[in-house]
Amino acid sequence: MIKAFTSITLTAFLFSCTPLQFALVNAPLISYEGEIVKDVSYGEHQRQALDIYIPKVEQENSPVVVFFHGGRWTEGSKEQYKFVGMTLSNMGYVVVLPNTRLYPEVKFPVFAQDAAKSLAWVYDNISQYKGNQNLFVSGHSSGAHLGALIVADESFLGAYQLSPGIVNAFAGISGPYDFVPQAPDVRDIFGPPENFPNLVVTNFIDGDEPPMLLLYTGEDETVHIRNLEKLKAGIEEAGGIVETIIYEDGGHAASVAAFSWANPSDLPVPKDIDDFFMRHLR
Repeated sequence: MIKAFTSITLTAFLFSCTPLQFALVNAPLISYEGEIVKDVSYGEHQRQALDIYIPKVEQENSPVVVFFHGGRWTEGSKEQYKFVGMTLSNMGYVVVLPNTRLYPEVKFPVFAQDAAKSLAWVYDNISQYKGNQNLFVSGHSSGAHLGALIVADESFLGAYQLSPGIVNAFAGISGPYDFVPQAPDVRDIFGPPENFPNLVVTNFIDGDEPPMLLLYTGEDETVHIRNLEKLKAGIEEAGGIVETIIYEDGGHAASVAAFSWANPSDLPVPKDIDDFFMRHLR
């Protein structure tokens, strides 16, 4: 009964985002033993802020994960994904959850530029928060798209005289990496149509991008598996490093709900990402 309840609740919260549902999934924050530094500015706009989760560990510094939240480029915030920050921090990472500006305030590529700006800030400043230069990027859904795009298209980090080589590896969870906008609002987010190729991660793959782990759930009806397949094929054709994990069960929400204390689908997403990242330490 408890498992059934949490499965329904977690799936609902990821789509309806009510305060009560986020309070439930983020409940372990009360007992979290690490340190949280909130609302650190990485730019001048209100949404250009990030939270840092510093683990309670014996070593002087720890590897870093920058995690971009989902929300279809129109909603979502770092505050809603505390459960991701806590889970990864408890695994020994310094975790950074950035906000970026959203549509309709901005359109593409501004939110991707914000993502790159936050990553550049982390690279330059995270040593002050017990992070080392083992830098990883992850994200769910539209956040996975942002993370993949800024480590594939060199122009985003290039604006800060940095290259994707600062990132050890990327783990994308249920990301829409390779698609043509169809819904009217998504066409407006990424438009005009001649700009659509610039959102496609596969178009920027040259084989030199950081190793990528692409995760997908077999019952996902929100992001089609062709996104994973096209990006995987592009990386392999270019001679890059890519691994994929397709979980048989679970829909689009289950892949990120796996970071929750409830984890209704028992998907080993955090462990699989940790295993991949640990194989790419420098």
